Amino acid sequence: MNVDVDLAPLREYLSAEDLDGYLIDDDASDADQRYVSGFTAPDPYQTLVTADGVHLLVSGLEYGRATAQANADSVSRRAAYDYQRLVAEHGQYEGTIRTLVAFLEDHDVDALAVPRTFPTGTADGLREHGVAVTAERTGIVTDIRATKTEWEVERIRASQRANEAAMARAEELIATADIEDGTLVHDGDPLTSERVTEEIEVTLLRHGCALDETIVACGADGADPHDRGSGPLAADELIVIDIFPRDKETGYFADMTRTFARGDPGEEARRRYEVTRDAYEAALETVAADVTGADVHAAACDVIEDAGYETLRSDPNTDTGFIHSTGHGVGLDIHEEPSVSPSGGDLEPGHVISIEPGIYDPAVGGVRIEDLIVVTEDGYENLTEYRIGLEPTTDARE
Repeated sequence: MNVDVDLAPLREYLSAEDLDGYLIDDDASDADQRYVSGFTAPDPYQTLVTADGVHLLVSGLEYGRATAQANADSVSRRAAYDYQRLVAEHGQYEGTIRTLVAFLEDHDVDALAVPRTFPTGTADGLREHGVAVTAERTGIVTDIRATKTEWEVERIRASQRANEAAMARAEELIATADIEDGTLVHDGDPLTSERVTEEIEVTLLRHGCALDETIVACGADGADPHDRGSGPLAADELIVIDIFPRDKETGYFADMTRTFARGDPGEEARRRYEVTRDAYEAALETVAADVTGADVHAAACDVIEDAGYETLRSDPNTDTGFIHSTGHGVGLDIHEEPSVSPSGGDLEPGHVISIEPGIYDPAVGGVRIEDLIVVTEDGYENLTEYRIGLEPTTDARE
């Protein structure tokens, strides 16, 4: 990963707290680990940040690749610290701890900060060998990751292009389906959530992306924002499609939601769609480097409440209406800082966020519209180039 990582805030914290280093012990599924090390591996490895650099400790299996690919000032293999002998003499756990202690000694580290998610067993083992271990509770690395470099924004943009291709395929299936007895039919079979999801996944793979789950939810299923959907898709019903893929090479996510209806979902459903679109536009118009995520969320709530629908702001116990936040950061995690919610803090240039208001009611269905944007000095840039419209078409991409 070629992102230019600025760890100055972390090093300032270490200096202020009189700590020698910051240690991450995890595999690359941990976004902070991947970001700081610039390296990916399926098994845990250790990344140490000190005043003089970033240092990796990896297995012999990963040593060559880490040396070539990692954003590190040094890469050490466990064998350099007699790992196999230590494991043979002391067992897997103690041998691993002693290897890590030797690695820390090699970099003059006696007092460590670690993430809140650091393994408890490793922390206890290090303490037993005289290493002071302190949890860094504020999430400094996560905060650093929230501000994207131009390189990162381009990676997210590329993921969103793949996302748009997948959404276009899903919309095409809905637009071209026949309608038989109120059910969408494609090639003689009912068009199901599962079939559309499969086409989404295949399209993403062809564009270098993948996902574990997606949402294709029809009718009452779409009224639950996290219901993945299942079974045949119906005509005259709202269909929520939310796709959040990850680029297989870079690790950066994209995120987009569209709501469609094949046929006539009814006057109330159409009204909710227009109100949601107005809330989406109001939120976008509020985005700027001098506002907070809470301000953007409030703009969306104002529109929805003025139209007569509940929000969690107007009624914290409501089960219908606008029942989630307006957005979230997107990067190496699908949900990361900053938050576009009642607790959302200052937005800064380089923040990549979703804008995704919605209105939900099982009696009507769900509506959600979501784009991915990057905050700029003078407002925002929309990283999404996909049209917004309730009626599905076969030519959706701009």
